[in-house]
Amino acid sequence: MKQIAIVTGASSGMGRDFALELINEPNIDEIWLLARRKGRLYDLEQDIKAIKKSKGASLPEVRAIDINLSGRTGISSFKALLDAEKLVEEKSGGFKISWLINNAGFGTYGPFNETPLSNELDMIDINCTALTGILGEALPYLSDGSIVVNTASLASFLPLGNFAVYGATKAFVLSLSVALAAELKDKGIKVCALCPGPVSTEFANVASNGARPQVLHGLPSIKVVRHCIKQAKKGKNIAIMALKWKFKAAASRFVGRYAGARFTYKFCKRPRNN
Repeated sequence: MKQIAIVTGASSGMGRDFALELINEPNIDEIWLLARRKGRLYDLEQDIKAIKKSKGASLPEVRAIDINLSGRTGISSFKALLDAEKLVEEKSGGFKISWLINNAGFGTYGPFNETPLSNELDMIDINCTALTGILGEALPYLSDGSIVVNTASLASFLPLGNFAVYGATKAFVLSLSVALAAELKDKGIKVCALCPGPVSTEFANVASNGARPQVLHGLPSIKVVRHCIKQAKKGKNIAIMALKWKFKAAASRFVGRYAGARFTYKFCKRPRNN
């Protein structure tokens, strides 16, 4: 039976690093790289092929797929990929999704009344709707030993002013992930919510529409990804790497939801070009 690893949002940041790390995991025959940006996916595909050639090792095959996963249309497109693979592999024993990295998503900075509503709704479509649909369509192909990683955020632990919808979407991801970890444990399927604080990716540039080119005090993406993979393999349902992030997550239990939202609205301004 073919074993496949699927990484969404693979064209940059943590998605790219997940793909580069998973090629070293055992029992993966093929990695699917899913994202909208075809050029960047092609570059990553070539990088992985170069690594395979330099190592001379039996590393997984790589398949770059440019796809828009947003909303119900994106879920239907993802299902079509799985259906096509099922037809191809049914004569040779089928396939299993050994790793599912649900990483596609984005954020939007600024007070709710000052950010375009279309951006906020698009964010819900990819951060929540697509993630849930991908999980649902992938579930028949998950089995004992499969690992699911859903990218949440440190923002999932407390409502945040100037980051309201993003924080709410990631709270959804965290809650869903922990619940599924409980539901799927008896099937031998592990589910882990990745909850990083600031990471050095292009997240801030997108969220601020160019007003903040880089994430402030961001930690290296590759370290966050490696830590998450280790935690997920151990069966941990939440992965938080840095000690300061763990402290903030724990401290959020003692901060009132309104107080946290009000404080961050007043004192944690997030710039945005509209």
